[in-house]
Amino acid sequence: MTPQAQGHLAMLLFSALVAGSFSLGGMVANDITPLALNAVRFVIAAIVLGIVAMVTTGIPRSALAAPWRYLVLGGLFIIYFVLMFEGLKTSAPVSSAAVFTLVPAMAGIFGWFLLRQRMTPRIAMALCFGGLGALWVIFRADLAAVLAFDVGRGEVIFFFGCIAHAIYTPLVRVLNRGESALVFAFGTLVAGAILLMVLGARDIVATNWLNLRPLVWLTILYVAICASSITFVLVQFATMRLPSAKVMAYTYLVPVWVICWEVGLGNGLPPIGIVAGVVLTVLALLLLLRDEDGPPVQVKAQ
Repeated sequence: MTPQAQGHLAMLLFSALVAGSFSLGGMVANDITPLALNAVRFVIAAIVLGIVAMVTTGIPRSALAAPWRYLVLGGLFIIYFVLMFEGLKTSAPVSSAAVFTLVPAMAGIFGWFLLRQRMTPRIAMALCFGGLGALWVIFRADLAAVLAFDVGRGEVIFFFGCIAHAIYTPLVRVLNRGESALVFAFGTLVAGAILLMVLGARDIVATNWLNLRPLVWLTILYVAICASSITFVLVQFATMRLPSAKVMAYTYLVPVWVICWEVGLGNGLPPIGIVAGVVLTVLALLLLLRDEDGPPVQVKAQ
């Protein structure tokens, strides 16, 4: 298998694992507060990545310089995840996944302001197709809802979380001072865990941890290990083998995987009209996967 094929396989698995967090999160969103769930999730993910960092690259003292950087990035990251689970209380997983596909376009805008990054016309067209497909799903394939701008409460909440994620992506480059991606992510997760322990202290204490459904614990472990630690490794693996546009492209496959997850979990298929929006996001994926010269670029995992 060629290095490029390995990169594509890694991102295919990445998109499938990220999609699982939407479906599982939607099933337990009303069982536990987002602050409590993510506090435990960040602690577990930080421990896992910390162990990996210690046995591989190590954690140099220089990485401890300017710890405020990790607090800024960790703050943006927890805003994204907390609002994701808050939105899933009232939003369908497929709709939330569609909102998530707006992140590349928003990251491109913030990337221009922060880094003066430019995009090719083809990438811009792909982002437009992906955005249109996402909006069609978000508005539940209802033209009347589009004209009335009738957006669900959960989608609106998660959209603001996605803005935080979009700011986070280029800001990683601005604030990184030469630390390895693994060490930098570990610092971000530790800072996020500390912030969540402080901000969510009341929710953590009030949660009856011993009486949570097994599915809640399964979801916590899944999002901590599969949708955080493993996806991070997969993205880092892929960015060494693929151009950044192709890595970014797999974001648009997440709604397709969410539909598969929903069927597999017995939640049924979405309305046929919504599938049209998903098809547009897949078209965006195909446009971004077309051959394009350019070196691989580091990006952050879900």
